[in-house]
Amino acid sequence: MTFNIIGTGNTAWFIATRLVAGGHICNGIYGRNMEATQKLANSVASKAFELAAGINDMADVCIIAISDHAIDDIVKNLSFTDTVLLHTAGAVDAGVLAAAAPHYGVIWPIYSIVKDNLPVEKTIPTAWEVSTETAREAILALLPALTNMAYEADSTQRRWLHMNAVFSNNFTNHIFAIVQHLCAEKGLPFSLLQPIIRQTVDRLSSHNAEYLQTGPARRGDSPTIEKHLALLQEHPEWQQVYSQLSASIQAMYQKK
Repeated sequence: MTFNIIGTGNTAWFIATRLVAGGHICNGIYGRNMEATQKLANSVASKAFELAAGINDMADVCIIAISDHAIDDIVKNLSFTDTVLLHTAGAVDAGVLAAAAPHYGVIWPIYSIVKDNLPVEKTIPTAWEVSTETAREAILALLPALTNMAYEADSTQRRWLHMNAVFSNNFTNHIFAIVQHLCAEKGLPFSLLQPIIRQTVDRLSSHNAEYLQTGPARRGDSPTIEKHLALLQEHPEWQQVYSQLSASIQAMYQKK
């Protein structure tokens, strides 16, 4: 299939390069920064568009891979009759594209993508949604080049998936960042904690997380919790995170 990409960020790089590697043809790239646009265009043997409005029904698919908040503005400059218009945002309804194209949908990789270290594996869960059978046929033609873990999900389901992705990826990464800061402050190697972190994640493939919970909050060990909170007196914001997470753990198991 032929496609155009609007965007030059991490997701745009991933989708453009992966689709071309899968045998699809990129007609052009549009981005606000012409240098970045040309760089991505060169990488997929395509051309750079100077105006979004210049992207018309010249490809089978047009994929908007930009920040969530910018999708509304870019859609105002687009108008398609035959081209299938897709966006790649987890928390944005597919209907935002309806004014620009009769055939539209969403293709959202549930993955943290960095263009300087693009994933090569196919085990990247990808949620998708379509408005018409034409859009369905287009997405089903593209998906094999991107993933072998596709999941059809409507806009409501994707909002829940997106929130859960924030919990499981963004929030846990923030906790790791806190721990790295605290280790550095006390001259402790963060590497000593990496095995238990890997163990926690690895266990999730075969056990329920609720069953695996350990630690002072799970045990109702208030004296240890108080000692930990005392250690965090110089960081009241992190003390609050510790306190709230401990309370949430205790509440989950007090119900049982």
